[in-house]
Amino acid sequence: MSEIKEKAEAAAAADKKALYGTDIDLSGFKRDAPVHDYDPEMSGFSEEERKNFAEVGIVTSGEERSGSFLLMDHSPVHCSISQEGVELLSMADALERYDGLKDYWWKAVDVETDKYTARAEMDFNNGYFVRVKAGVKATFPIQACLYIGEEGIAQNVHNVIIAEEGSELHLITGCTTAPRLGRGLHIGVSEIYIKKGATLTSTMIHNWGEDVEVRPRTVVMVEEGATFMSNYVCMRSVKSVQMYPIVRLLGKDAVARLNTILVATKGSEMDVGGSVSLEAPGTRAEVISRTISAGGGIIARGRLVGHKPGVKAHLECNGLMLSEEGYIRAIPELDGRVAGVEMSHEAAVGKISQEQIEYLMARGLDEEAATALIVRGFLNVEMEGLPEELQREIDRIISESEESIL
Repeated sequence: MSEIKEKAEAAAAADKKALYGTDIDLSGFKRDAPVHDYDPEMSGFSEEERKNFAEVGIVTSGEERSGSFLLMDHSPVHCSISQEGVELLSMADALERYDGLKDYWWKAVDVETDKYTARAEMDFNNGYFVRVKAGVKATFPIQACLYIGEEGIAQNVHNVIIAEEGSELHLITGCTTAPRLGRGLHIGVSEIYIKKGATLTSTMIHNWGEDVEVRPRTVVMVEEGATFMSNYVCMRSVKSVQMYPIVRLLGKDAVARLNTILVATKGSEMDVGGSVSLEAPGTRAEVISRTISAGGGIIARGRLVGHKPGVKAHLECNGLMLSEEGYIRAIPELDGRVAGVEMSHEAAVGKISQEQIEYLMARGLDEEAATALIVRGFLNVEMEGLPEELQREIDRIISESEESIL
């Protein structure tokens, strides 16, 4: 038995409580899923399924994408690449081709983090491997879709993303479920390596179901002069999401920017945050979240850790309550380890003021339109590096979500 497997079983046996709150009984989800046929054209889906894909930024035609990957339950049903210097494989194929990826597999994320990381190792159901070679700039984004179609299953994935020295890549990860799917569990481990001078933009859009539990675990390693930009959007009903990506700025002048938009409707629990560790001179970070409770619960966490004098970082957590039910807890943390760090934070949770509504109504809007305009403006976080069509899609999601929010 491998050392990693032994650690995974030890973590599972200990049955540690998840780091971020509510525990899940993993035995309540099926381990097995049907095997799905490979779909070379991504054409075997219904119009309703294609609509679900589009809502999380996945273009089934593959147009204006450098590559596409689709995992349905446990089966890689599509994998294609259209640009030289960019590699895209199922994780199982990558492990076989590269003799276990010894320099990357379980090197950023600790398999003993909690029982969810342990389960991702013990019941590994595949994932995706992306590598952009040194100096290559991907013309279009790569898209990866993690899709649950089978009722009541657990989908345990492990992804590895590598941006080699001086490369550029935008990765769009869209996660969704089959229409009318009830219950499911998604566990996702992602290890991201950004080499010297590279830039990686990661946009993740979640559109799960009302009884789906989601447990991503991500660590990002950023080297000298490299940049990591993360955009996370979750505006539809989900039973619970717990995610806390950790970004380590390891090299001089490395940069991280994390943007989050969350809307929790009644019955949803979202415990979402991010931590940036500034471990080298000249590193900079910005963590921004916009959260709305429309009857659901949100814990918005953010943590900045300064290890070197002169590092600069800012944390901003703003929440808006639109219901007498639900809650928002903003938990900003600044952790200075040496003198001379420059870190700041601002956090606010409130409701729409009557004065704002009355001001807009005095200019011809009715109360509903005035409220919608305020909500749309609140969620307007500028996300750097987004393709124009994806920015339009996010704007559309925000606009269409107003009916369920208000």
